[in-house]
Amino acid sequence: MPAPHPPEFRRRALDLVRLGEKPVAAIAKDLGISESCLRRWMDRDDVDAGRKEGLSSDERAELVRLRRENRVQAMEIEILKRASAYFARENVLPK
Repeated sequence: MPAPHPPEFRRRALDLVRLGEKPVAAIAKDLGISESCLRRWMDRDDVDAGRKEGLSSDERAELVRLRRENRVQAMEIEILKRASAYFARENVLPK
């Protein structure tokens, strides 16, 4: 996987596209990136700016964080269930 481009590179690429002086394919070729990559950046920028429906970058990051927290909590609950079952068995059976 190639290294991510810095945010200022992305911003300048999007500014070039928004000027409309050249086609998207030509700008992508001049910058050394794929056309699909540049179009993804355009779509993400449109969503972040509210010009298009979808999850913004902040909302997407929050969703990832919440899903991660949910997985951790589910694992913690499973561990506590097993521990309580273990200790319940230990207290019920005679020694």
